This record gives sequence, structure tokens and C-alpha cells, in this order.
Amino acid sequence: MSDKKFVIPMPVRYVINTVLLVVFLVAANAVMQSGALGRAQTAIIIQIGFFIILAVSLNIVTGYLGQLPLGHAGFMAVGAYAGAIFWRAGMLPGAANMIMGFFVAGIVAAIFGLLIGIPALRFKGDYLAIITLGFGEIIRVLLNNLDWLTNGARGLLGIPRYSNFLVVYICVIITCAFIHVMMKSRHGRAILSIRDNEIAAESCGVNTVYYKVAAFVVSAFFAGIAGALFAGNFGILIPGDFDFMMSINILMIVVLGGLGSMFGSIVAAAVLTYLPFALQSSESVAFLADYRMIIYSLLLILMMIFKPSGLMGSYDFSMSRILEKIINFVIEKKGGKKDVAS
Repeated sequence: MSDKKFVIPMPVRYVINTVLLVVFLVAANAVMQSGALGRAQTAIIIQIGFFIILAVSLNIVTGYLGQLPLGHAGFMAVGAYAGAIFWRAGMLPGAANMIMGFFVAGIVAAIFGLLIGIPALRFKGDYLAIITLGFGEIIRVLLNNLDWLTNGARGLLGIPRYSNFLVVYICVIITCAFIHVMMKSRHGRAILSIRDNEIAAESCGVNTVYYKVAAFVVSAFFAGIAGALFAGNFGILIPGDFDFMMSINILMIVVLGGLGSMFGSIVAAAVLTYLPFALQSSESVAFLADYRMIIYSLLLILMMIFKPSGLMGSYDFSMSRILEKIINFVIEKKGGKKDVAS
């Protein structure tokens, strides 16, 4: 009986994952189009989508790089307003206007990420958190006061409703795929080495400043796209939507999902977005509706006490890895039967 394990080649892994994602997307979109779910459930599922993008993008800096920024809502706000203003201008026809709006949102947020990342990432821990928190608040105050551009506290109205289920989850898949490939590359390994030991990484020739800023810029880029999806979902933008608590909520999703686990961020985004809605709307627990935020907070506290590594720890889901285990299990069973027969 051979000890060799069956291993799916990497190109085949990507093909399998791509096919499964396409099948999931088509099937889920068919369910959404059929009207099987109510408007409230549909809205929650769409919100889960852009919270997934926010969480996995923040995970680049918190989980993979090991830093603690508290201004992710600021990048989301910049992207939301940049994309919304571009869409309202209507410079391009139809779908081209929508797609270019997402690029504009991401690029403008990335530029802000570069501007804040170069000075901020020279600091660590609490200092970085305070600087990025200040950045987020500055963005919110500016959006409140730039009436000629953002319509101030009254809110930016008339934003095209581009964010449906298909658009949101195509962006989710592209974001997750890009970050996954990036973290599996040599650039991703360099970022992980900085998290593990920055001094050792620098002594081995890793340009720590470059990779820290690059991670910050990529994180901001996808936060900007999530902001554009947010704008295209609600059709109105108010600066108060991007306050300090939004940054905390995104960070909470990352921590509860597991630092450095993309799958954990996806699961936590789904759970934490749906949980308040479930506690509020379910008839079986209607008597708990008035206490839903207390229950929500208690669940978070218990999670941190009993599983501080998060829901998934550092685990990352892979369908091809599961297929490998199934195939190897079948091979072992067949091999075992042959040995008994012989």
C-alpha cells in the first residue's frame, strides 16, 4: 500500500474553485430573481456582501500585516462619495459608467491610503490606531462641510442604484480572489514576514516600508469599492454613516472571524450582519426584540472569552483541499480492501 497522497495540481485547483464560484453565483442569482426571498432578506444579503469586502480588505492590514488601523470607514467614505459623484455626472453610457465608477472609487480611496499610509505606518500599535482614527474623523468632518461637492449633512441624493445581488457578489469574488492570490505570492509572504518579525524581515532584505504602504493601499482600494457598493445600494450618502462606529464594526468582524483568516471574515460578516436583523424580526424570539443589542453584545463578549482566536482562527477554506481529502479517503479505503483480500 503506497504512502503517497493524491494532490490536485494548482492550476486544476483554480479551475475547480472558479467553476464552483460561477455555479454558486448563477444559482444564488436565480433564487434572488425568483422572488423566493422577501425584500428585507434580500437587502440583508446585499449588505453582507459589502461588509465581506470591508472585512477581508481590512484583514490585509490587521490580520496579515499585524497593524491596528481604526480609519477603514474613512476609506469607505472616500470611495463612496467618489463613485457616487462620478455616477451622478453620467460621463459614460450604461454599464461602462457603473464599472468605471467602481474603479474611480477604488483609485481615489487608494490615493488617500497612500497619503495617510506613508506617515502613519512609521508608527505602531496605539499610535497607528490614533492616527488612522483621526484620519477617519477628518474625512467625516470634511464631507459634512463641503456642501458644494457632497451636499453636506443633508446627504448626497440621486445616486444610481447599481448595487444588486449580482454586482455586489461579483465584486466580493474578485476582491477575495485578488487578496488570496496576492497573499499566496512572494509579496504576500513578505507581508506575513513583517507581521511575524519586522526586524528579521528587514534584515533578510524585505523592504518593510514598501510592503506596509502597499498593503495599506490595497486595503484602502477595496474599501473604496465597498463604499461605492454602499452608495449604489441605498441611493443616498450621509457623512454620519461613516463615523467611528463603522470602523469599529468592521474591525470587530475581522477579530471575531479570526485575524489572518479570509474565510473567518466572510463567516463573521454574514453572522454579525444578519444577527441583529434575526433578533429583531423573528416571531419566535419577539420578546427579545427590545434586548437584541444587549444579546448581541453578550455574544461578542462570550466569543472573546472562550475563543479569542476568532470563529475560524487562522483557517482558510478550500474546496479543492476538501476534494483532496475525499479522494485520498476513497483511495485508502480501496487500498485497505485490497490488502485484506490479499
